[in-house]
Amino acid sequence: MRLFLNPRMGVPGLVVLPAGGFRRAKAEITTWDGYAPTPLHDLPALAARAGVAAIRLKDEGTRFGLGSFKALGGAYAVAALLSAELARRGVAPRAGSAELASGRHADATGAITVTCATDGNHGRAVAWGARRFHCRCVIFVHETVSQPRVDAIAAFGAKVRRVPGTYDDAVREADRQARANGWFVVSDTAYAGYTEVPRSVMQGYRLMADEAADQWDGAPPTHVFIQAGVGGAAAAVSVQTRARFDPSPALIVVEPDNAACLLLSAERGAPATVHGDLDTIMAGLACGEPSLLAWQELERAATAFMAIPDQEAARAMRILADQKLVIGESGVAGVAACLLACGDADARRSLGLSSDSRILLFGTEGATDPEMYRRIVDAG
Repeated sequence: MRLFLNPRMGVPGLVVLPAGGFRRAKAEITTWDGYAPTPLHDLPALAARAGVAAIRLKDEGTRFGLGSFKALGGAYAVAALLSAELARRGVAPRAGSAELASGRHADATGAITVTCATDGNHGRAVAWGARRFHCRCVIFVHETVSQPRVDAIAAFGAKVRRVPGTYDDAVREADRQARANGWFVVSDTAYAGYTEVPRSVMQGYRLMADEAADQWDGAPPTHVFIQAGVGGAAAAVSVQTRARFDPSPALIVVEPDNAACLLLSAERGAPATVHGDLDTIMAGLACGEPSLLAWQELERAATAFMAIPDQEAARAMRILADQKLVIGESGVAGVAACLLACGDADARRSLGLSSDSRILLFGTEGATDPEMYRRIVDAG
């Protein structure tokens, strides 16, 4: 593993996710059909193995039947975008998600196309949201996204287009096609000139951490290990755990060692790009460029950044499977990093881990590619 302590932690910065935006997101999402808080599992055996007081895992594998937390962001952002666009066109001044889902404005929304790039889960959430709220959807995937993930997106009626290169190449192609065709990009990564939709995505993600805070009993967590691709979920968890827990827990951001763009950015003190094929089994985290909004939050709020090898993610999947928890390869990075850090004397000291530590983890996906999941778990 690589561990980098953040020298800029605590430096004042921008308010990336205003509280009002989260209140609106929570009010909408919690009224959707099928909404229910996902479980927070207490894992005493894993805590004993790690030499800490408690480890609890928020399991997102059952979220809206989509297998990951992404529905909280992607689908909510589709609803927010459609509402704003209908108001702009004079169709409906304040169409909420229930009104959109009813099909009352289907003639108008059916003429709107949303698009994005994905490693799998975000595109599935956007496609699900597009079907739920009655608009068209085109999803771009890069060349190494597995066919089962492509099929899961197409099952919601989206058109899926595969492009050569990496996730970041797919992001650029989705943006190019949207400009050429008048489509609307619903991306979970923010860049200069494009921040409001990703902000909606991140506000939705905050609900995952908000539920965890409601479910947490006893003294608050001392540490949170959270995985990151472009960083949107990590930043959302950062904001919400600071809002809900006092004192705020130490936040450790975890990435694959071949795609650690946030760690590299932290080392350089500015957003940086990881080049190459970004090859990792943690497909949902194979991102070479950080989200602008995520970076603005994490550069001042993260305690540390960690990069881990694939074999440690695979090992964590097997450890959790032994405890009857099905967490996919992109969803276990925080668990893997936690076990690595707890087992390393220097990391324990650097991160303030001790026998009194209470750790919050997020299993951000289930077996979203069942064939891949079984291959990895059975290999152990």
